[in-house]
Amino acid sequence: MSFLGFGILSWATFLPIIGMVLVLLLPKENKSAIRWSAAFFTALQVILAGIIYINFNRGMSGINTQEGFQFVEKATWIDIKSVAWFGRIHIDYFMGIDGLSVLMVILTAIISFIAVFASWGIVKSIKGYFALLLLLDTGMMGVFVSLDFFLFYVFWEIMLLPMYFLIGVWGGPRREYAAIKFFLYTLFGSVLILLAMLALYFSVSVIDPATGEKFHTFNMLAMMNPNNFDPGSILSGLNTSWRYLAFIGLFIGFAIKVPIFPFHTWLPDAHVEAPTAISVILAGVLLKMGTYGLLRVSFPMFPDATLYYQIPLAILGFINIVYGALVAMAQTDFKKLIAYSSISHMGVVVLGMAALNTQGLTGAVFQMFNHGTITAMLFLIVGVIYDRAHTRGLNDFGGLMNQMPKYSGVMVIAFFAALGLPGLSGFISEAFSFLGAFQSFKAITIASTLGIVLTAAYMLWTLQRVFLGTLPDKWKSLPDINGRELFTLVPLAIIVIFLGIYPSPAIDLMTSAVNTLVNVVNQNGGMTLP
Repeated sequence: MSFLGFGILSWATFLPIIGMVLVLLLPKENKSAIRWSAAFFTALQVILAGIIYINFNRGMSGINTQEGFQFVEKATWIDIKSVAWFGRIHIDYFMGIDGLSVLMVILTAIISFIAVFASWGIVKSIKGYFALLLLLDTGMMGVFVSLDFFLFYVFWEIMLLPMYFLIGVWGGPRREYAAIKFFLYTLFGSVLILLAMLALYFSVSVIDPATGEKFHTFNMLAMMNPNNFDPGSILSGLNTSWRYLAFIGLFIGFAIKVPIFPFHTWLPDAHVEAPTAISVILAGVLLKMGTYGLLRVSFPMFPDATLYYQIPLAILGFINIVYGALVAMAQTDFKKLIAYSSISHMGVVVLGMAALNTQGLTGAVFQMFNHGTITAMLFLIVGVIYDRAHTRGLNDFGGLMNQMPKYSGVMVIAFFAALGLPGLSGFISEAFSFLGAFQSFKAITIASTLGIVLTAAYMLWTLQRVFLGTLPDKWKSLPDINGRELFTLVPLAIIVIFLGIYPSPAIDLMTSAVNTLVNVVNQNGGMTLP
């Protein structure tokens, strides 16, 4: 599928850049045109995501063969024939999606569109704000569609700059501290990913079918084929120290983004200080880039190390679930509570991934999508009350259910989805993650279910403190949620309810890819499947 010579994935990725250029060309006084331009281009991206969903072939597997990917776009990007000892440098503009990435493409489009409307109240330098927001959108979308490691890394880094400024310029009182902390953590992870990428590049070679020339490649799919590793190269063979070290480097780089304990400390600061819309993007999409990177890069490229570190990965998932829930329970700041709940719920993703079976990985990928929609709702809910009361203190409220009934109704859906109530989407993905994990490590999974109880405890306690009881006099004039705010929340609530009742439209997208990934990891890692 192409238009004007460019494929649908290129349009979905770079439409926000066109919007950014238009925003930069508009006079800064024309605030309405700037806002609506950003809304228009992100709406087009949602339409393209819908077209991708409708035309996606559920039977194709992807993972490690180009024939299994869909909407593939491939062209030579950089080709330098001879660079002294470095040899030929060949980098492709290579895009495509499979069952692992299609839900992330849809999620990125939806969350970016909603974030634009959640940013309607921004008044400070809105031209720069919306330009950076659109650039961030391109960076996120590019990560999920790239199949060349170099291209993947470029988009990974593009995302860093706008997020730094969006927190550092438009954030709260401690915005500079939060922005710098986010930047340093992410940059450290990026350096480790770069080192592992270069080690893979110099270890993997392919043959040009036209000339018969052998050259190194950044092609992710070539890196997943054990036969492409040069004999004697640093990462050739299985179960070597260098391969385990490279896996750890990639893991830390991706774990920082998830974030996995103990690399999580940047997240609460970033969430608390970021504007509401940026918190929505951070929780809704950016955290998924870490787990997606593990599934797309680490697992299929290092199946031996994945199997070797399976139990430690599951333990980290358990720590995330229980630790995140316990710390969330101790919070009195509404936004910080939701930030730590994100850490806990991403632990469910990690636990499901560590299971390395179809049920666990299906639950993990589905939880990535569901966490994106549910947590986006939760941060939008915090933004609504903060815009009115200018406080996020949980102990400052009480009795808001009578004063703001429509707001309370939406909040109840989000809260119960977050604690995994049957009939809402969070239950399905958590159930699959735990079912898969229980098959692989029973004790860790049983211990991890403590997180379900703790999540119910702090969510219900928060509901009680904020919405039940006696309404303080100072809040008796608070207006209920308005139409624009409902416009950002209701679509997410519909998705949460629909996928909770009928999850097949999402699960069917990923089944073939998940099964292939399980086979690739277990067979290439030296373990025979039963």
